[in-house]
Amino acid sequence: MVQCEMCGTETNSPNTVKIEGAELEVCDECTEFGTEVKTQESSTTSTKYSTSSSSGSSSSSGSSGSTSSRSSSGGSGGSSGGGRRRDMFDEMDEIAQDYDQRIRTARESAGLSQEELAKQLNEKASLIRKLEHGETLPSDDVQQKLERALDIDLSEGSEPEDTEWEGGSSTGEYTLGDVVERKDS
Repeated sequence: MVQCEMCGTETNSPNTVKIEGAELEVCDECTEFGTEVKTQESSTTSTKYSTSSSSGSSSSSGSSGSTSSRSSSGGSGGSSGGGRRRDMFDEMDEIAQDYDQRIRTARESAGLSQEELAKQLNEKASLIRKLEHGETLPSDDVQQKLERALDIDLSEGSEPEDTEWEGGSSTGEYTLGDVVERKDS
């Protein structure tokens, strides 16, 4: 018995239906919500949620084709190595937790007011105020402008990815206290 991917009821013979661009295995009652897809026996072995499609590759040779190839290579590139699966977030730098203090001290040491820095960056002074108070995170564009103008690094220092946690208990299990770094202490 298979569950209907729309309503969850058990069905012996699910129908493959295309609903809002997604192919779903649904029961007879939910078939009316989409258009029935004729399945080919050879293509049923391929993954249902693949990012690259063989039928639409000729029409998507523009910018969307480059993004799908980039995401698929980042998603499966490191999985054959036996370690942790790599994804697009591995290449992204995390913003430092004390980014607000770094911006404020660098601006003050440069002798600039919030308004002067905003004018130099072609941004609003209210954005600089919000960044310095930690009320908002800088966009990638604003982060690059700030790093260039103030000669600072707002990215978190890269730590080794596959480091093992040192658990505090003798049983080898981890608690929340082993992982969390408290700000008030």
